[in-house]
Order: sequence, then C-alpha cells, then structure tokens
Amino acid sequence: MLIRRAAAGAVVATFALLASGQTVAYAGGGKVVCDQTGRCRVVADDTQATPGKGGDGKQASDGGGSTKKPKCYDSNMISDTQVPCHLDGLGDWVNGMNCYFQVAKPQPPAGDPRWEGHDSKDGAVYDAYCPDNPNRTAQWFAQPPGGGAAVDPEVLAREAVKKMRLLGPDIASPRAAGKYTVGVPMWMWVSRSATTYGPQSASASAGAVTVTATAEVSQIVWEMGDGATVTCHGPGTVYRASAGMAESPTCGHVYSKTSATASGGEYRLTATSTWTINWTVTAGGGGQTGQLTQTQQSQMQVAVGEVQVVR
Repeated sequence: MLIRRAAAGAVVATFALLASGQTVAYAGGGKVVCDQTGRCRVVADDTQATPGKGGDGKQASDGGGSTKKPKCYDSNMISDTQVPCHLDGLGDWVNGMNCYFQVAKPQPPAGDPRWEGHDSKDGAVYDAYCPDNPNRTAQWFAQPPGGGAAVDPEVLAREAVKKMRLLGPDIASPRAAGKYTVGVPMWMWVSRSATTYGPQSASASAGAVTVTATAEVSQIVWEMGDGATVTCHGPGTVYRASAGMAESPTCGHVYSKTSATASGGEYRLTATSTWTINWTVTAGGGGQTGQLTQTQQSQMQVAVGEVQVVR
C-alpha cells in the first residue's frame, strides 16, 4: 500500500505543479496533460509510443499474421483519451473501469472489508488508482482484472469469432450431380445458416470487459473454373421454372466452352465468402466498436457440355 500511495501521491503532486494547459513528463511513464479547466490526466506519450503501442510492451496477435499491442483508453474523457497501459507503482490500466490495478502487498488480513466477504482462496485484493474516483482505493477480484494486463477489445473480438466456427458457403446451385450446357445461363445461390452465411453472434470476456461480435457474409466470389470470376453481394436467387432461359438477376454465369479439356472433364469451382464481423464492447469499455473480416472457401466440380443436335 505504501508503494501505491507514494505513486498516487506523485501523480497528485505532479498535477499540482501544473498551470492550466501545460504538460510535463511523469516519471512512471507517459505525460501529464491539464486542460483549461484544470482537469489533469496521465496520457500516453506520443514521443515514446506509436498508435497501437501499449505501455506494458506485450504483444497480441491480430489474427492476420501481424502483431498488435493493446491500446488503453480513459473513456471518462472526451474521445476516449489514450493513456499508458502501465504506470510504475500503480499497475496496469483496465479499460472501461478507468483505473490502474496491482496486487496489494501485503494482502489485507482476513475479515478486512476490502475482501468484500471473500478470502485468499477466492482471489486477491488489488490496490486501485482511479483518476475520476479517488474513493476507490482497493477492490477484490476473483481473476486478475483485464486478464492481468490491459485488455485489447479486438483480441476479445477475435476470440468471440473463434466460438462461431464460421464455414465456407453451402453451395446449393450449381449441383455436383448437375449437367450444365454451354450458352445456357447458370444460376448460383447458397443455402443460408448461422455458420455458413449468418448472422451469428458470440461474446468473449476478460476481467470486466466483454466484447460481442456479430458476423454475416457480405459477398461471395465465385471462381468458375474457366477463368471467369463472379462477385455476388448476397446469397443469390433461387431458380424457378418460370424464369425459363433468363439469366439470374443477382448471381449467375454463362459458360462459353465445355469442361471436356479440364482435369477430369469438369471445372473446379471455388466459392469464397467474405464474413464482415462488427464488434462492440458491451461491458466495461466505453462502447468501443470495430470491424474485422474473414474469408472461408468451398469447392465443387462442375461438368459443362454442349447441346447434342439430333439429325
């Protein structure tokens, strides 16, 4: 507690030295900024951190082969002011709760009100420093708040997406057993389900932060096997006999040559769906939102022949 109080006191003392509109460096990391009203904050130091860089130096995969460091925000400030993810002596920032937390050393004695009716077998008491809530000085947690470090909501969004088990298109037409003809319009469409088209939602949590993601297919790109590519923004239109020889109004293709020379005498057709995933912080994060995309494929073989003319 002495360490935390000393660190918190250093922040307060630094604030007291500032005139309105000035900035100074804070030894624990970041810099202190005060607005014209005299309201002060420790914020991320742009000279030390690039966008996407958190103060704790830990990296989290963005799922796309690159790395992305957590961003920490004070959602009590206008435009979600970015703050250091870690301050020496204060601990790690938890988005949404807008506080720094670190394990209290030593832990309070059994029966202390800070245990909130729990004991050491149930979790731990954390020292808290909350710029907007000076009355919150400690809190009990069953698990480390924010998973033990700053929570990156995009990482939680990707965890939510994994729960959905998104699949490639469920191709209804063309049919693998179908026989198709050069010059005759082919209508393409897919069957829709939660896992093959959406919409589908799932949530993931860490500490006090919960992210809910909703995924739905925004387009399907059909590679027809003859060199043609068709992009369809929708599931396609189901063919009805009343349409006769008309082309599909939403998703179709006309083959100009047979598949006789293709491998196995059939074209390999590939349908690639793009899932658009919108996510939002539904608890403990100031309403942050974002968007991800993911692609999934399905393949099939299509035989295309010519009309046989009887003489």
